[in-house]
Amino acid sequence: GPHSEPVVDRLDLRVPEGDHLAVVGPSGAGKSTLAALMAGVLRPGAGEVTIGGVPAHAADHSARVLIPQEAYVFRGTLRENLTYLSDGADPGPAVAALGAEWLVERIGGYGALVEPKALSAGERQLVALVRAYLSPARLIILDEASCHLDPAAEARVEDAFTRRGGTLVVVAHRLTSALRARRILLMDGSRTTVGSHEELISRSPLYADLAGHWQPETVP
Repeated sequence: GPHSEPVVDRLDLRVPEGDHLAVVGPSGAGKSTLAALMAGVLRPGAGEVTIGGVPAHAADHSARVLIPQEAYVFRGTLRENLTYLSDGADPGPAVAALGAEWLVERIGGYGALVEPKALSAGERQLVALVRAYLSPARLIILDEASCHLDPAAEARVEDAFTRRGGTLVVVAHRLTSALRARRILLMDGSRTTVGSHEELISRSPLYADLAGHWQPETVP
């Protein structure tokens, strides 16, 4: 509502080209809101969000891809689902990089018709991730986009996007995603902290708690 407190407030963050940033924090801290702001899906009430100096909402659509937790798959061939952001590029290398060969085989090949309701949540995520990998976007934003994959599949996906080049922002739901990142942004209401895993462990009790570290009270 108009009188509610901002979800993201006074955040000053620069994500340089080629960075790999994980965003972590408790539920409701604003992680998905930040992802939507970065992608230009939402506009800030104050301040600015830019991609390469251009307001995020006005940046070319090919500049970035946002994959949300509930991945979008449409009724069409598998090839059409995988390549509609990349002008019909060969999906084979991306499928191999993300370990999705089994899914192509299960569906019946690239020419097979995809029925979205016939796919599991994890399968829909994998289709969307291959689509993002194939796109020309230099900024990839994954908002818990691999949460329905098992940890090994998630690790392969994130490693593939790291090798792909460009800038990767991952809203993490597993600690392992944060450990793979170069930097971690911890969101906790109006308080935000950026650093490596080791830095945040030593500086932030919240992060230590999220990471499963328990620091006993000092006994005098």
